[in-house]
Amino acid sequence: MPTRRHILTGLTTAVVAVPLAGLFGGNAVAAPSDNGRARGRSPIVIGHRGASGYRPEHTLGSYELAARLGADYLEPDLVITKDGVAVCRHEPEIGGTTDVGQHPEFAARKVTKQLDGAAVTGWFTEDFTLAELKTLRAVERLPQVRQHNTLFDGRYEIPTFQEMLDLRKRLSSELGREVGVYPETKHPTYFQNLGMPLEQLLVDILQRNGLNNPNAPVFVQSFEVTNLRQLRTLGLRTAAVQLLSTTGSPYDTVAAGHGPTYADLTTPAGLRGIAAYAQGIGPDKLQVIPRAADGTLGHPTALVADAHAAGLAVHPYTFRAENTFLPVDYQRGTVPSDYGRAIDEQVSYLRAGIDGLFTDQADIGVLARADFLAAPSAGGR
Repeated sequence: MPTRRHILTGLTTAVVAVPLAGLFGGNAVAAPSDNGRARGRSPIVIGHRGASGYRPEHTLGSYELAARLGADYLEPDLVITKDGVAVCRHEPEIGGTTDVGQHPEFAARKVTKQLDGAAVTGWFTEDFTLAELKTLRAVERLPQVRQHNTLFDGRYEIPTFQEMLDLRKRLSSELGREVGVYPETKHPTYFQNLGMPLEQLLVDILQRNGLNNPNAPVFVQSFEVTNLRQLRTLGLRTAAVQLLSTTGSPYDTVAAGHGPTYADLTTPAGLRGIAAYAQGIGPDKLQVIPRAADGTLGHPTALVADAHAAGLAVHPYTFRAENTFLPVDYQRGTVPSDYGRAIDEQVSYLRAGIDGLFTDQADIGVLARADFLAAPSAGGR
């Protein structure tokens, strides 16, 4: 939703600085009733790409497992096929998440494209029909870190967004609780420039599924600003979340040559501006609690308090169990792929006041939330 990274690190200087005032027109949209702890509820657990710590990401197997492990929301990243179908993939380039490289019939479709200002070589969903994509199978994106997940290589298709929503509906009934959906529009400027915009497609699908209303268990997220504002004009009525990054700028502002950087958006004025079109922010977790110079977990910034003052929920990304993703003082042993003190790390962030978290291992998020709710003010950093 990147290792939820921002795609244009280092391009901040390409953006012409302009005052934040006036960048965010329009009226604020009322937040839905289930808007994290900002509405007095316990923090939500978001299954990041499903249960991507246990299954290849963005597969029905990954989404289902996340729900069964207790995730409140499932996160599909949305891209488009050649014939205009929304499918669930982390990026339009699918060389690292499918077996497309093993299909000689598609060898000639390997190309180099400019994806948000960077040259990317591989196979792209917009060059395949849905029927062609359905001949491919998902593979683990991080096999060196998650070797166990390679057991499931070749078992799952690329799901459509509709198939994912059908699964969500079935699991909600079976589990006796509403399982939410947290879709991300991937590279919206890129797809708009291809003449394949994501926005109306997303609104229409949510509408057909009875999910386009302020009380629906839906958060729509994007790293771009214009995209979220356009969704409002097209009739999106669910909650929206502005994704943030530690560096750089939203690509729509880079493409336009002006607009806020991510640093601008995290100021109190920037957060008030976000509240004109969104109900929450999705920052990199390092924007909530950064690492100290020695790699240990530092102290909370003012971001959560500033966001809450603007009426915004805070759902940081991404929490993972493996040592390689943890602060030095939360690691166990020296093997990067071994699990560290992931529950404790998440509890530390919950004590900083966040309203939910994206995690690759939903069960760990559920355990951390239970520990936090049992003793929310105990200890901390």
